[in-house]
Amino acid sequence: MEREQVELEAPGLDRRGTVIRYGHFGRPVLVFPSEQGRAWDYENNGMVDAVAPLIEAGRVKLYCVDSYDHVSWSDRSIQLEDRARRHELYESWIVNQVVPVIGSDSPGAQDIITTGCSLGAFHALNFAFKRADLFPIAICQSGNYDAASWHAWGERGDATYFNNPADYLPNLSGEHLEWLRGRLFILLTVGQGDWETHPTGSLPSARATAAVLKDKGIPHELDLWGYDVAHDWPWWRQQLAHHLPRFC
Repeated sequence: MEREQVELEAPGLDRRGTVIRYGHFGRPVLVFPSEQGRAWDYENNGMVDAVAPLIEAGRVKLYCVDSYDHVSWSDRSIQLEDRARRHELYESWIVNQVVPVIGSDSPGAQDIITTGCSLGAFHALNFAFKRADLFPIAICQSGNYDAASWHAWGERGDATYFNNPADYLPNLSGEHLEWLRGRLFILLTVGQGDWETHPTGSLPSARATAAVLKDKGIPHELDLWGYDVAHDWPWWRQQLAHHLPRFC
């Protein structure tokens, strides 16, 4: 399996960002790590091996990126609005630094899939909705899609609203909603076992998000796994291996 690692400038953030590409050909998949994770976490937790047959067959190329959650959503010392503003620097890094690298490395490839586990699922969903022109499919595993539920405090303004799916999804309307209905597909996978309800809130959040997507007529699927399925890597590996072949 081909593996290439690059470091990209990240203006406004506290260090350069890492991108690791796995594979030689196929549909590009942008992978967000779990909370405060680094680009190599997906490999270290067996997720790359879980879909190795797809990678080696030239059906997908994974592009695993760093998170900057430590200076944004996970920094509980600052107000939620300030966390959201810092997240916008991360969004800029993804769109202006990472996406061009994917484009030059995979010229002529189909649109980019986003995916991630836990907080990575939040990023996968949020980026798909904000930039559906780039990311028309999101595979979201065990995410909580309401940033206001993450030990939030303080001011909430436009930065929070426009980066929090629980806030902006219910208010989608008009021509933009019609465009999203024809453009997006959202897959929400979540278990019903340990840590999916407490303390992560992933199970109720997935159900609530699916209900909003149904109300808005946005193509989606809610895949509930069993009561033995925990908020953990062994199950995420199985879920990804089960679903990713559908999209490549």
